[in-house]
Amino acid sequence: QVQLVESGGGLVQPGGSLRLSCAASGSIFSIYMGWYRQAPGKQRELAAQITNGGATYYADSVKGRFSISRDNAKNMVYLQMNSLKPEDTAVYYCNTVPAGRSMWGQGTQVTVSS
Repeated sequence: QVQLVESGGGLVQPGGSLRLSCAASGSIFSIYMGWYRQAPGKQRELAAQITNGGATYYADSVKGRFSISRDNAKNMVYLQMNSLKPEDTAVYYCNTVPAGRSMWGQGTQVTVSS
């Protein structure tokens, strides 16, 4: 059964913005949820995480530009991405933190290009 569904990706110019959404099933929605990203030739990276209470963590590469949020009542996690750079190009996934044995969704492609 599908437990994680990411959406909102697309093509955007450098400096632009996108808002990603993640719908998680109640069975997988965790105290720690995060957005991961992976580009060809790179290791999967935890870009941002958020606790049930709203405490956040950001990778240095996105700090100050990305903002993670969650709606516990709706089992939704969001990632607001501003001031996008070409190096942000990747497939973005949401999942628990750590991912552990949780299955990955299909991800959503973000392409930043002029």
